[in-house]
Amino acid sequence: WYTILSRPYSKAKGKAFLREALSGVTVSLAQVPEAVAFAFTAGVDPIIGLQAAWIMCLITGLFGGAPGMISGATGALAVVLPAFVEEFGVGYLFYAVIMMGFIQVFFGLIGAGKLVRLIGAPVMVGFVDGL
Repeated sequence: WYTILSRPYSKAKGKAFLREALSGVTVSLAQVPEAVAFAFTAGVDPIIGLQAAWIMCLITGLFGGAPGMISGATGALAVVLPAFVEEFGVGYLFYAVIMMGFIQVFFGLIGAGKLVRLIGAPVMVGFVDGL
């Protein structure tokens, strides 16, 4: 696991710092239109999508993540949210996302991520291509 908090800033010098900064800019440029598009898909205001996107990326960057891990707006979630927002309203959206985060942390603590190996490659490729 890699976190910003797990290594001193003295190691992030020169080319390493430049690579980190460039990757951050690249992700942010790709994240903005994706967050706005998923907000429209979910039926919420685009500013809510933008706020959720940067908060999610900040938390992942500060508290950990794998080098190949994606943290950002999720197309699968945007498909489910319109029905939720229609039934319960935007006010409960924040609480639903927080609960989802607790569930994900719980699955991480019990090691349920190993179950992803059981999902076939065609299913994973189809899901990613669908996004």
